Amino acid sequence: MDDIVKAALKKWPNVPDCYGWLALDARGDWYMRDDRTQEAGPFPQVKGSRINHDKLKEFIHRNYEHDAQGAWFFQNGPQRVYLELEAAPFVWGVRKLGEGAQAQFALESHTGRPVDAVKSAWLDEHGRLFLDTSLGFGVVRSMDMDAAADAVIAGVWQPEEMLFADMPGRFAYSLKPHPHPTMAT
Repeated sequence: MDDIVKAALKKWPNVPDCYGWLALDARGDWYMRDDRTQEAGPFPQVKGSRINHDKLKEFIHRNYEHDAQGAWFFQNGPQRVYLELEAAPFVWGVRKLGEGAQAQFALESHTGRPVDAVKSAWLDEHGRLFLDTSLGFGVVRSMDMDAAADAVIAGVWQPEEMLFADMPGRFAYSLKPHPHPTMAT
C-alpha cells in the first residue's frame, strides 16, 4: 500500500466505504460504474467506462487488497472502494518460454505481480481455466489460453472440473461485495 494512502487512513479513519463503482472483468480491465451505469444493469452485462489511464491503473494495482470476508477493494486514500469481479480476484497472463519438453510457463497477475507457483488448476462449465497460485486465485485471460493449453497438454497443470458458482466459496472471495451490517451500540 502506498505511503500516501497509509497517511490518509490515519488522518481520516472513518470515511465510509464505497460499493458498486469499480469492477474488474475477466480480461483484467478495470471499469468505473457511475450511478447511471449501475441503474442500467449488473456487471458484467453493463460494464461502464473502461479505465485507460496508466498511472491510475498502477495506483489501483498497488493498493489492491481484500478484507477478512474475501471482498476485494482498492484503498483510495482514506476510502475503501469495494469492487465487483466478473470471474475472480486475479486475472492471469500466461507466457510460454521455450519449446518442446524444455518449455516453461510464466504467470503474471493483472496487477503486474509474478506468480511463483501454481497449487491447482480448475475448469468451469464455460471452459474457463482458473489457477490457484502462491499469489491467490484467478482466471486465465482468454487471449492467453493458447499458452495455457500448452501447459495443460505438457502436464504442467492438471485441471479438475468445478462449477463456477462453487469457486467463490471454495477460494474465499466475493464477486459482488455488499456493506457489512453494523452492530448497534
